[in-house]
Amino acid sequence: MQPEPTAEFRHRTVKAPAGRLHLVEQGTGPLVLLVHGFPESWYSWRRQLPALAAAGYRAVAIDVRGYGRSSKPEATGAYRMLDLVEDNVAVVRALGEESAVVVGHDWGSNIAAVSALLHPEIFCAVGLLSVPYAPPGGPRPSDVFGQIGGPEQEFYVAHFQEPGRAEAEIEPDVRGWLAGFYAALSADTMPAQGEPDPHFVARGSGRLRDRFPVGPLPAWLSEEDLDVYAGEFERTGLTGALNRYRNMDRDWEDLASHSGAPIKQPSLFVGGALDASTTWMSDAIDAYPTTLPGLSASHLLDGCGHWIQQERPDEVNRLLTDWLDTLQAGTRQSRRGGPRTGAVPNAAAAAPEL
Repeated sequence: MQPEPTAEFRHRTVKAPAGRLHLVEQGTGPLVLLVHGFPESWYSWRRQLPALAAAGYRAVAIDVRGYGRSSKPEATGAYRMLDLVEDNVAVVRALGEESAVVVGHDWGSNIAAVSALLHPEIFCAVGLLSVPYAPPGGPRPSDVFGQIGGPEQEFYVAHFQEPGRAEAEIEPDVRGWLAGFYAALSADTMPAQGEPDPHFVARGSGRLRDRFPVGPLPAWLSEEDLDVYAGEFERTGLTGALNRYRNMDRDWEDLASHSGAPIKQPSLFVGGALDASTTWMSDAIDAYPTTLPGLSASHLLDGCGHWIQQERPDEVNRLLTDWLDTLQAGTRQSRRGGPRTGAVPNAAAAAPEL
């Protein structure tokens, strides 16, 4: 694998509902918007940006609001899904584009999915990494997450709900906490079967880091990479990032009118076979014929954990570029009046009927 040509990354900020959003771009061509998850930044796409650029795309990775060099609103409610979707819309418009393919990982997968659901006129296709699409609806999230774990342990999402609680654990040693969190969910360093699950904390005074593995960094994460991530969070703190978890009930209310709604645009899913996101949400993957009727392909990478585009950059890059090339080929053929081959010639043609 060749080193990333980071010198070719172009950094800029654009106006958005958040205030400003920092983004990094490389290449020219159709726009591909890349949205990271927790606890990451634009940097988690460092190996996709040059690959997509080389394949003829304008690849743009953002710092989601609350992260990195993007604005960090103070109010907890400023991190609801509807606001993050509008940030994505603002980025596309600020870049002078009318449409984009949106690709997300982890929380970014959810943000990308809802962006496509609410704005099919802008987001003409959606790629989801690690976290499957599950339509809005169902029980209130806080009720569900509060019951996971039983009387002796608490699920990490519930642990993150109280403002300041997780920050008190993380911020005294951001670098050490991040190293443990990344290792806990990486295929080559995650706890063995039968060891304490790092997605839970002991009720009461427990900490997530008490269950993190101790040892070398995952193979995908160099000391220099860890320095980049730690440096960003040491500067910004973790509250903005954690506030995403603290808006799940608000999202549930905001999106109630879209309960059960499918995403009809062309889509792609890539997950890690060892990632709890794919095993716990296997029912969501099984439902794709109904929830993602435009699905081009669903891939589970053997021996891969949660940080999929960093653990398996070459494989993910190949899957993404092959899918994008298929979309572009279909678009060109449609414009010539020929048969469509799984691509969407314009956003309106793929708009969900909600």
